[in-house]
Amino acid sequence: MTDIPDPRHFAHVTDWVFDLDNTLYPHHTNLFAQIDVKMTSYVSELLKLPREEARKLQKELYLEHGTTLAGLMARHGVDPDDFLMRVHDIDYSWLSPDPALGEAIRHLPGRKFILTNGSRSHAENTARQLGILDQFDDIFDIVAADLKPKPAREPYEKFAGLHGIAGPNAVMFEDIARNLSVPKALGMKTVLIVPRNFEPTFAEIWEQDPAQDDDVDYVTDDLAAFLRTIGPAQPA
Repeated sequence: MTDIPDPRHFAHVTDWVFDLDNTLYPHHTNLFAQIDVKMTSYVSELLKLPREEARKLQKELYLEHGTTLAGLMARHGVDPDDFLMRVHDIDYSWLSPDPALGEAIRHLPGRKFILTNGSRSHAENTARQLGILDQFDDIFDIVAADLKPKPAREPYEKFAGLHGIAGPNAVMFEDIARNLSVPKALGMKTVLIVPRNFEPTFAEIWEQDPAQDDDVDYVTDDLAAFLRTIGPAQPA
């Protein structure tokens, strides 16, 4: 399902901001599942925990601190560089190139950015595999955010300040509703990316955010189609 947006509501947008995982590629691709497994293994090895206990703790850290990494740093002083390198050591061939998405992003007027809680190398590898890396002006990753993850306000403000982005002239695309609360407060339009036809995916219940419904302006399960609708007319 997709909200049918009025292109006039996006005519003023000069900055297009995209989350990475499960936003620039479909949920059903399940790429993030590889990272999830790597994070559980990291917690298990670090704390000498059985896998089930490690996974439970991993999710507790995520809920409490915004990312597993932030929780591990706060509680156990882990080296963020080591963590990011290990959990993003995955097989990107799971992703298929998406030329339709690349064309839709290319036709958007203004600047395009990736804003992710992952690492720059992960974002580059993902976007390169999708064939869309060249469409982006910059990537703002968790290191650029001083290791403070979304949905905290600080990374959004630092990102906006770095690139001179005025909220009312920007739009944010995300697959987690609570990560749209600050962009909405900053004046951005907000678009929530959901699984195709809302079919069940690997995402756990704790990733759903009904309390943030008011922070979501539009919902779509087809990012490329949504962008084609709101972007300038493309030649047939």
